[in-house]
Amino acid sequence: MKLQLFGKKIGMTQIYDENNNVVPVTVVQVGPCPVVQVKTEETDGYNAVQIAFGPQKKSRLTQPELGHFEKASAKAGLKEPIAPHTHLGEIRYDAAPDLRVGDVLTVARFQPGQVVDVIGTTKGRGFQGNVKRHNQDGQPDSHGHMMHRRTGSIGMRQTPGHVFKGKDMPGHMGQVRRTVQNLKVVKIDEEQNLLLIKGSFPGANGDLVLVRHAKKAK
Repeated sequence: MKLQLFGKKIGMTQIYDENNNVVPVTVVQVGPCPVVQVKTEETDGYNAVQIAFGPQKKSRLTQPELGHFEKASAKAGLKEPIAPHTHLGEIRYDAAPDLRVGDVLTVARFQPGQVVDVIGTTKGRGFQGNVKRHNQDGQPDSHGHMMHRRTGSIGMRQTPGHVFKGKDMPGHMGQVRRTVQNLKVVKIDEEQNLLLIKGSFPGANGDLVLVRHAKKAK
């Protein structure tokens, strides 16, 4: 079964392994993620499970969002309705999933030593120049030079007579979706829904991340 849960990045720390070696880890609060909707090829044209993350007050959600949770709970005949959540996402399956509306997916589905992929959004840096955005060296800082960190020549006036597509230029930096693959799960805390993953991945503390099974595990 595919493992794919939403989580919140807490921050980085370090722990000691059984050999007293320091291991840098990133702490992620993963789940719990209740199943809100189950989609099949007969009803929706594809197989998927919609999960939620981040409990939220009813007053902070729109009426259509609240109606979606209430309709899902009523349709499944749940005694206790699914609490409103901030984030919704889908997990695609090749065959019909064996989950039902109301099932709760937790961090217990992961195992220590497992390899996972983490998807996050990089920190936004705003408008940046070539030195910061593309790690260029810049131009001389002395002897009357006036360019310093500015962009130099980007093309020729004769041949080819234009700027090549994809040329490194100043512009918006960061705030893009990135995936870090093959990260090892070091420790799991089921009581606090915490996942300790070796290494780092994009995103600020408190940002939403997606932890899934490694698609290219070695």
